Amino acid sequence: MTEPTPRAAELRARATAWLADDPDARTRAQTQALLDADDVPALEGCFGGRLAFGTAGLRGALGPGPNRMNEANVRRVAAGLGAYLLAGDHGAERGVVIGFDGRHGSLPFAQATARVLGGLGIPSYLFDGVVPTPQLAHALVQLGCAAGVMVTASHNPPQDNGYKVYWANGAQIVPPHDGGISDAIDTIDGLAGVAVPALDALQAQGLVRPVPPAVLEHYLAAVDALRIYDGPTDLRIVYTAMHGVGAALVDTVLRRHGYDDLHFVAEQRDPDPDFPTVSFPNPEEPGALDLSLALARKVDADILFANDPDADRLAVAVPDGQGGWRQLTGNQVGQLIAAELLASNDRPDRLVATTIVSSGMLAALAEAHGATCVETLTGFKWIANAALAWPGEFVMGYEEALGYSIGPVVRDKDGVSAPLIFADLAARAKAEGATVLDRLAALYRRMGLYATRQKSLTLPGAAGKARIDSLMAALRADPPAEIAGVAVARVRDILTGQARAANGTVTAIDLPKSNVLAFDLANGSRVLARPSGTEPKLKFYFEVRSTLGADEALAAGEARAEVALDALVADMSRIAGID
Repeated sequence: MTEPTPRAAELRARATAWLADDPDARTRAQTQALLDADDVPALEGCFGGRLAFGTAGLRGALGPGPNRMNEANVRRVAAGLGAYLLAGDHGAERGVVIGFDGRHGSLPFAQATARVLGGLGIPSYLFDGVVPTPQLAHALVQLGCAAGVMVTASHNPPQDNGYKVYWANGAQIVPPHDGGISDAIDTIDGLAGVAVPALDALQAQGLVRPVPPAVLEHYLAAVDALRIYDGPTDLRIVYTAMHGVGAALVDTVLRRHGYDDLHFVAEQRDPDPDFPTVSFPNPEEPGALDLSLALARKVDADILFANDPDADRLAVAVPDGQGGWRQLTGNQVGQLIAAELLASNDRPDRLVATTIVSSGMLAALAEAHGATCVETLTGFKWIANAALAWPGEFVMGYEEALGYSIGPVVRDKDGVSAPLIFADLAARAKAEGATVLDRLAALYRRMGLYATRQKSLTLPGAAGKARIDSLMAALRADPPAEIAGVAVARVRDILTGQARAANGTVTAIDLPKSNVLAFDLANGSRVLARPSGTEPKLKFYFEVRSTLGADEALAAGEARAEVALDALVADMSRIAGID
């Protein structure tokens, strides 16, 4: 018999120790099967590292071990969260509200969180069924809780789950709370000292409570108040929940305002943790909208809406005027909503917000309407905190990855209110004899044509992370002087907090440090590079700016912009060595 390597022996020891501590019979059986099979690669994947808790909480594949999502890890994180709430003046007595989606493990993970917090004497409000992420974020503020937990992996593959933590202000955690909670988690070595009372006993003591129905009614009323349109609502709408949890609430919100010609993609309406009709439940992914588009063609719809599985993102598609359909980009949806809302009033204290990797058009729109625009780091938690810090009226915020927040209702992405506001925009256009694409063309003629594209390089595992780090380091050490024949006028390095112009002038960047590089070109185009915070990807973002003539067709202007984007993508791929 071959002697095991020291690493294999170490992994077996870790797995054996995990067995003794694991409260879940299913993951104990999975661990034992790996040990029995002596599956060293699988043991390495499960026990060779540990899921890191950060500003996005936890997210990873389901399975046994510290490097997977499972009940043992959830208990440990809940215990750390509870300890952090109790250690400081964080109002732990106000409790924590807990929501969950329809993924494998979501309900038991939510219940485990409530039980661990209850064991620490911290009350929790536990939803009695699946909910969209924005509903959880709104309930947190409405209930006045100290924190919130949403068990979801959003648009990740079926084998994943995750754990988002929100602070009392309704936004996802940012420093110092993310670091403080992480440190508290690190002090919990095992689960033997973590009390996990029975759920029914905690309910009897009032330490686990249902979310009152009035919370949902408040959300619906707040969404109602966002509307700036009260005209005809005779749109034919196709909607898909992408096997997620958005259907019931989106249905309610739209029908409250007369949008009754609704057609749901039946195969994807109800939560299904296996996501059987899509290979990747993300409306940005190629093929994800195939069933929706087929239904839209069949019923001759005016517009198509698609949520991701936890309903915090929204995709929009519209007829292209030539017998086909076109999916709008996240930037285009955000720009159209912003233009509609900014035109509705002229108050001088209005704020719109977006991220540094989103289009620059929002800043131009804000200036044209006498409003303020701020750009934040990638991640909606930063948009939410910018909105919270603003003393005036927060109009809306968006990020290019299909996330939109309108007004003060939800301090996170909200894929439930956004369809209503966009439906109103489309209904107004229809009533005036125009289309959504007519509105987009008019916006481009007024503000300039901003065309964007993404390119991602997927590099999983430790080797992938090392290559991503190496690629970013190389770009940082030797930034290009030109891209696609256009001079780089400025390099912004968000990690160092410095912007260096081509003439050598250095200015400070007023953003938290983050591993992002931006190359601003002399013609107004730009290229950004950053590692993803939730996926093993290196992402590149491209934008070109041009004009759309008064008599020029939208398709012609966009075709010109696509040629310029092609050149940027090709040359940046060459420069980065990712052809």
